Amino acid sequence: MSIRLVFFSDSHLGFDQPIRPRSERARRGGDFFTNFQRVLDYARHSAADLVIHGGDFFFRSKVHRSIIDQAYQALFDFVGCGIPIAIVPGNHERSVLPPSLFLNHPDIHLFDRPRTYRFNFRNETLALCGFPYIRNVRSRFVATVEECAAECHPADFSLLCLHHAVDGAVVGPADFTFRGGADVIAGSQLPTRFGGVLAGHIHRRQILELAVPVIYCGSIERTSFAEKRETKGFCEVILEREASSPRVVFHELPTRPMVDFDTRCYAETASLLDTIEWQSTHWSSRAIVRVHLASYPSKQLRQALARIVAPPRILACTISRQTHTSPQPA
Repeated sequence: MSIRLVFFSDSHLGFDQPIRPRSERARRGGDFFTNFQRVLDYARHSAADLVIHGGDFFFRSKVHRSIIDQAYQALFDFVGCGIPIAIVPGNHERSVLPPSLFLNHPDIHLFDRPRTYRFNFRNETLALCGFPYIRNVRSRFVATVEECAAECHPADFSLLCLHHAVDGAVVGPADFTFRGGADVIAGSQLPTRFGGVLAGHIHRRQILELAVPVIYCGSIERTSFAEKRETKGFCEVILEREASSPRVVFHELPTRPMVDFDTRCYAETASLLDTIEWQSTHWSSRAIVRVHLASYPSKQLRQALARIVAPPRILACTISRQTHTSPQPA
């Protein structure tokens, strides 16, 4: 007997999705909603027992009502198939999801405070403890977990859900590792009464092998160039009586490629345009292309970039006075 969970996080719905855009160009907002729906579709088609979202449901605390309704409608349609979902509000929501009648559905469980939800699947019980994002969590973590556990009766499986960094979590191209800090949970603070911790907030997928395994599924899309080499997706978490810890299967989601192209080493516009023409043949038609410029581009260069980096590609430019001796490969 086992319990199958689908765990995803950091969907950042509404990212790059303006309601009244000031310019006509390709946007990324649809990418986030598409992957969000892909996760729900997988959970439905695979008949998962429970879906858990680890926080940063939206990309910021104030989101246009149409984006909120679009996201909640997808949740409402999903739970109609009989699979419950639990959501941890993250720091981007400022620990509170926007209110809606959609959230009153009995199969949508919101960690709006430290609490425990109890589920029964084929006579196997799961106690799911969790709490919304808390600032300065290190000094408050133990007391908050105890507040959750006050509602936690004995169960076959117990998990803790949160949206925080834990000591040892790694992020960024330079592999920055979280150690200490008021907003970082100490590994020694993790209570062993739980079989595992399902955590959002860190966008790189990883599992921290501490006294209790901490499972980061990562984000469902790349939100910055710091993540351009990271694989994005979601986790399937299997709980089995005979296993000492949860079994985790990662499922990759399609994401937009990201390309860095440095023009600052080219002295002549003609050679730069020829290089862009050649490089662009190797870029995905959906890539996000970041072009580094030494100064504001000339009309000729702007026209070339607009022609080569055209929808569905997305162009991002940075201007710097710094010079380079050789171009970066795409």
